[in-house]
Order: sequence, then structure tokens, then C-alpha cells
Amino acid sequence: ILLASIKKQNGVEIEIIVADNNSPDNTRQIATSYGAKIVNGGLPAKARNNGAKVASNDIILFLDADVILPAPDFLKRTLFEFNKNDFGIATCKFYPISEKTIDILFHQVANFYLKNINSLVPHIPGFCIFVRKNIHKKIKGFDETLKLAEDHDYAQRASKITKFGFLKSYPILVSVRRFERDGRFNVAAKYALCEAHILL
Repeated sequence: ILLASIKKQNGVEIEIIVADNNSPDNTRQIATSYGAKIVNGGLPAKARNNGAKVASNDIILFLDADVILPAPDFLKRTLFEFNKNDFGIATCKFYPISEKTIDILFHQVANFYLKNINSLVPHIPGFCIFVRKNIHKKIKGFDETLKLAEDHDYAQRASKITKFGFLKSYPILVSVRRFERDGRFNVAAKYALCEAHILL
């Protein structure tokens, strides 16, 4: 679904790069059918770094496979805002692909927290990261020794040398698959413990 939503984008030149960790399904064949370049994946930090190495555009957008770009002008509008504000790294609000009240509430709280904590300790969700390629190179990409919160570490290092932003143009749609699989309160507890680790 993500690849289909990317191909619908208008008004921008894009290249699609898929990092695949030897998926047992048809990921590589499907990605190739959408004109994507394929690189070897792994844990998120390694997968993102491998994708960035072959990226040719000046701005990189890191996305997870289970998000959806909500409208055909999503990239056009978010990139315009990104450049207008001279951001070096940025993210946007995120809404769940779910009608359950608990899921909507959870994401509203997360959006509020991330937007307001960034002035103290920059945070960025790994499923939606806009970054200039030269900034990615300067901070030497994601720390591949980290297995958790590598995205927040990335944001903190990048924000020391460039302007960090929270885009208002459009939210991105995110799957609640992890909530369904692991349990909503288990996921919430995991994020809370992770946040305590980052702050302390």
C-alpha cells in the first residue's frame, strides 16, 4: 500500500529505495514492479543507512513499510514546507489507520508529546523522517549499534548542526499492526520505558 501511495504522488521527482532483509514473501518482486531500487536491509539503523548510500536526491524521506502517504500532494506540500522553513531534519504528525478510540487517543497524546518535548530533547519517529542528505552524511547516519531509539538518537545528533522541524502540512497514516500483535498497553509501556531511558 505504501508503494502505491508513493507512486500516486504528483509535482515532485522521486526515487524509491527499498531495504529488504531477505523477506520470505515477494517484497523484492513487488518493489521492483514499482520501479524501486533494492538494497539489503537488517535492523532499522542499518537498513536506513544502506538506503541512504544509494540515494541520489538532496532530500531523503525515511519511511516504514506500514505507513501510507495520505494524498497525492503529500510530498509536494511537505517538501515545500520543509524547504520554506529551511529545515535540515523534520517529521510530521501521524494518525492511526484505525477507527478505535483508544488508537486515536494514543496517537493524539504521542503527537502532543513529541511536538512539545522537541525544544528540550529532539525526538523523531523512524517511520517518517525528512532529512537533507548532507546532514545525514555529516552525522554519519544512524548508529547501527543501537537496537532501540536509534531514530531519537539520530534526531538529537542532527539537531545540533541543523534546524529541526515539525511539519504541519499533512499527517502521515500509520498502521496499528504492532498494537494488534503485541497489545496496546504493552506497546505503551515499552515506549514509556524507552522514553525514561532517553531522558535519564
